[in-house]
Formats: sequence, C-alpha cells, structure tokens
Amino acid sequence: MKRRRYLGALAATAGLAVAGCLGGSTDGPTADAASDGADAASDDSTLPLSVETLDAPGSTAGEATIPTDGQPTVLDLFATWCAPCEKQMESLGRLHDEFGDDVAFVSVTNERLGGGLGIDDIRQWWVDNDGDWTLGHDPESTLMRAVRAGGLPYLVVFDASGEITWTHRGLASEDNLREAIEETL
Repeated sequence: MKRRRYLGALAATAGLAVAGCLGGSTDGPTADAASDGADAASDDSTLPLSVETLDAPGSTAGEATIPTDGQPTVLDLFATWCAPCEKQMESLGRLHDEFGDDVAFVSVTNERLGGGLGIDDIRQWWVDNDGDWTLGHDPESTLMRAVRAGGLPYLVVFDASGEITWTHRGLASEDNLREAIEETL
C-alpha cells in the first residue's frame, strides 16, 4: 500500500513537472506582460535586448535586437528537446512565408552548451525543422525573463513600436498567431 501511494505521488509530481516545463497554455493581449520591464529580474532584462544570432538557414552570425526597431516582431522561445517547440515550427514556417516581408521573425533558444549539446546540434535542429529566419542564442535566459516566459514554447508578438501585443505559452494555433500578427499590421 505504501508503495502504491509513493508511486501515485511520484506520478503526480512528474505530471506537474512536465506541465510546468511546458508551461500550460495561455494567450491573449498582455498589458502587464513585460512591456515596461517593471518586474524584470534585473536591469539587463528590459526590452529591447540584443541576443547573439547563429549562422543557420535564414540567419547570420552576429546580434539581433528584440523587438526589431520599427517593425512588428514575432518572438519564438524554444528548446531543441521540446516536442511542442518542434511542432510550433510548422506553423511558424507557414506564417513566416506569409508575413516575412512585413514582420520580423526571431526564434531564440536559451539552452546552455555542453553536456553533449553544441552549436552544431542547434543548427541541425533548425535545419531539420525548416527554420529560415533569425535564430538566436540566449544561454543566460535574459530574454525569457524580460518577457516573463513561464514555459516553452513561448511566443510574443510585438507591434512596430516595440509594445507586446500578444503572448502565448505552449503550442499556439496557427490561426490565433496569424490573428495576433495581423493586428500589428
């Protein structure tokens, strides 16, 4: 009986951990999201922020400022180990094809390198998932703190003035993301 209770508690804890890792699902306008950075962890996590960019399809090595100045921006926070992040890439690719001339798309991973993960692994994941826009790397999670991301994938839509207009934690529907983008144009 004790073993059954222990296993039940262990399963419940694992379920909560997975839900917390994926962050559940939320979306909508975010008046308090992170546009003012008031509750950010430190002064280095206020927007706009610069992140390192990687040489990969659609991306060149260097830096990108998020949000992009004077242009609506879709920010995708992801990890290579995150199955919903991989699924999200399908709709991001279609929406990039649809809006890429008018909207900046940036995907950023906060994964730390080492322990078997290298830049080439991130690039290969990008190729395998048909990424073709700016790819960033933020191992200190400064960007995640700035937008108060509570899980992955996490999407943020900024208008041309840099204000957050929409966020979503978890796998977002393509229609909802399309509507959020259209509202910035």
